[in-house]
Amino acid sequence: MTNHYTRTAITLHWAIALLIFAAFPLGVYMHELPLSPDKLRLYSYHKWIGASIFLLAVLRVTWRTTHRPPPLPDSMPRWEKLAANTVHYLLYALIFAVPLSGWLMSSAKGVQTVWFGVLPLPDLLAKDKELGDLLKEVHESLNFVLLGLVLAHIGAALKHHHFIERDGILARMIPILGKDT
Repeated sequence: MTNHYTRTAITLHWAIALLIFAAFPLGVYMHELPLSPDKLRLYSYHKWIGASIFLLAVLRVTWRTTHRPPPLPDSMPRWEKLAANTVHYLLYALIFAVPLSGWLMSSAKGVQTVWFGVLPLPDLLAKDKELGDLLKEVHESLNFVLLGLVLAHIGAALKHHHFIERDGILARMIPILGKDT
């Protein structure tokens, strides 16, 4: 068994990560803008990114069900392995839940998502202002939970690879950082 993720898993991981790193600050920025054509365009971009994350998440989980990840180092304490696995499962749940909550919110607010301005996605809910407002809060809250987990994930990877353990765990997802460990 290799100590690296497959190229497909690595590509999907980094594509989703880059899209999250684009969607989160865009969402924070556009949220406070006054209503304008620019704000509506940014909302469209944000929704395109979210729909893309959702699609890539489906591909990533499908891939993961047939390709086991490399094992965590034997030197890692059991509690750390449990924490790592828990964070990974929560990250997977959130890369589905965040875009889905945004899609549900858009549907309830009566604003259809049109992926890349070409493919209209079906509304998942009937128009309902109160539900749309609630889903907006859910979407925002889930995004901040996702941010916290992403920061924890990055911190743990750096702790293991560079700062404390130096066990090469980050090289599993970025193979050029080191040899198999």
